[in-house]
Amino acid sequence: MKRSYYQNSLSDFLRQTSDEILGEIVANNNFVLEQTQRDAWVYQINLLQATLALLPDGGIAFEYTIPRIGARIDNVLVYKGIVYVIEFKVGEHSYPKHAIQQVLDYALDLKYFHQASQKRKIVPILICTHADDVYPEFKFDEDGTYHVICANTRMIRPILEYLSSRLYDAPITIDEWTQSPYMPTPTIIEAAQALYRGHDVKEISRSDSESYNLSLTSDIINQIIDSSKAHSRKSICFITGVPGAGKTLAGLNIANTRHNFSEDEHAVFLSGNGPLVDVLREALARDEHRRSNGEIRKGFSRKKANAFIQNIHHFRDDALSAEAAPVERVAVFDESQRAWTKEQTANFMIKRGRLTWEMSEPEFLISIMDRHTDWAVIVCLVGGGQEINTGEAGLPAWFDALKEHFPHWDVYASNRITDQEYTRGLSISDLFGTLKVSVFENLHLAVSLRSFRSEHVSEFVKALLDVDRQSAAALIKTLECNYPILITRDLSIAKKWIHSKARASERYGMIASSGAKRLKAAGIWVQNEVEAKEWFLNSADDVRSSNFLENTATEFDIQGLEIDWAIVAWDANYRFVDGHFQHFNFIGTRWNSVRLNDDQLYLKNAYRVLLTRARQGFIIFIPFGDAADETRKPEFYDGTYHYLKSLGIPEI
Repeated sequence: MKRSYYQNSLSDFLRQTSDEILGEIVANNNFVLEQTQRDAWVYQINLLQATLALLPDGGIAFEYTIPRIGARIDNVLVYKGIVYVIEFKVGEHSYPKHAIQQVLDYALDLKYFHQASQKRKIVPILICTHADDVYPEFKFDEDGTYHVICANTRMIRPILEYLSSRLYDAPITIDEWTQSPYMPTPTIIEAAQALYRGHDVKEISRSDSESYNLSLTSDIINQIIDSSKAHSRKSICFITGVPGAGKTLAGLNIANTRHNFSEDEHAVFLSGNGPLVDVLREALARDEHRRSNGEIRKGFSRKKANAFIQNIHHFRDDALSAEAAPVERVAVFDESQRAWTKEQTANFMIKRGRLTWEMSEPEFLISIMDRHTDWAVIVCLVGGGQEINTGEAGLPAWFDALKEHFPHWDVYASNRITDQEYTRGLSISDLFGTLKVSVFENLHLAVSLRSFRSEHVSEFVKALLDVDRQSAAALIKTLECNYPILITRDLSIAKKWIHSKARASERYGMIASSGAKRLKAAGIWVQNEVEAKEWFLNSADDVRSSNFLENTATEFDIQGLEIDWAIVAWDANYRFVDGHFQHFNFIGTRWNSVRLNDDQLYLKNAYRVLLTRARQGFIIFIPFGDAADETRKPEFYDGTYHYLKSLGIPEI
């Protein structure tokens, strides 16, 4: 894919006429050309030719595309090995906050995901043509990304001359720079928006040799769908993976590519995760509304998004009211491990007026797709160790339903599906029975891409929760340079740290277990209901936003989603005592021991979810407790604090 509309050496750029340059830009523009855009390009060309006339070499690109966030950088100047990211606001009389954030977002995106830029200094420049003079301080962060430099038409030349005379790095041509691999790891929100706009998963997922390529998983699923359709077979595929490996992204890509693929084929992405559904639908609607400059009403955009991403419970309820096969031939079930047991489903159905019910949720969901007389495909996205609520059946319930009621279905899975996180300790023979399972290695996503700074975060969290001290201590050393994990006993310090780390539009927030009820004394109230759409999507100056650090999200609010930086608040419901974790539930005025194995597992998994939500780093807050408060004794917290410190987690 051609990354820019125009690129050339500076010497050739300066020799060309503005009409020649504009002609090449317009020829590579796939959108309707507005007069205002044409005039802006002409202005940029003329100003940059005049500004850069004294620079002897280097290269320049116009409209460099960043598919991860669906945006284009106005100009990239590569000079003496330094990358200058230039954003124009032609006719602007001030330096808007959103514009400063925009150009810094571009610079950070290159720093994180563009191979040739990762170890270079990056200088973001905002040119607001009619604004007042501003004299920059030329500050930069430890990764070599400069703070945004604001300039008007008069100031841009002396600023560039000053910087270009002082900054240098290993030489690189503009062709080498633009051809360098771009290896993005988008948030699930960014990925959904990009796929919805028509980007291919190859454009928004990493494909370097050190990371797993999501497109391989999508290719296998598409082959299974095509084969099932051609041979009138019913197939169920299990995509497994570590937290943050891209299971939901893979599912969204499948649903998007097969949605309305032909007249007799429809696909749908289904999730029982209410916050995830609400956030993704709202994100798609807001993005389409914004990109249309308000021409597409948000209500219409929401209706479209609702057809693409559906709540699995609504899908189930529709099937209860009719016996016909659904219109969808391909159903992607997100977080399939959270489907309900027969008992939990029966309890729900009785409340809905049904006197008897004999099916688990996995059995009923398969039966819905089994109504098709010829072919159908189910794709189950399965997270290991992600069951966090009472009545969640886990993976074995799906295989029980297949063995007992749907042995005619073709089953596809990876060889990692027998790991304990998925099977709850069942043997292969107990899990599969007489089913014939076709094994494809690429149906498992083994590398966490959420934490793009390090792929070992999920491994570290697993070792921490399993009390594998040796592995955890070794892993924390591999993380410390790229992915900071810290601990503090002062919430104000945690907030100060997270504010110091987040840049541009990076999202941060405070998260805690839903059972962390005594954190209320520290000002963290987990029983206050969070509106996920507002928490994840609203701007930092909105009190409902995660960035405001007032509302705390729990494992139920944030599972399947992520933020860049997190404060993980740790309460006494999961405390470390005498070499192992103990499980408690706060009821009324006292802590009660959690006895049932399943409930203990749910609590452990809740902390697994919390500790794997941050893309770039997190800080753990553990309060001191209060000797005068029977519900917050210091010993309830000290054991956990000392255990985490013993693993090598530094304190601030």
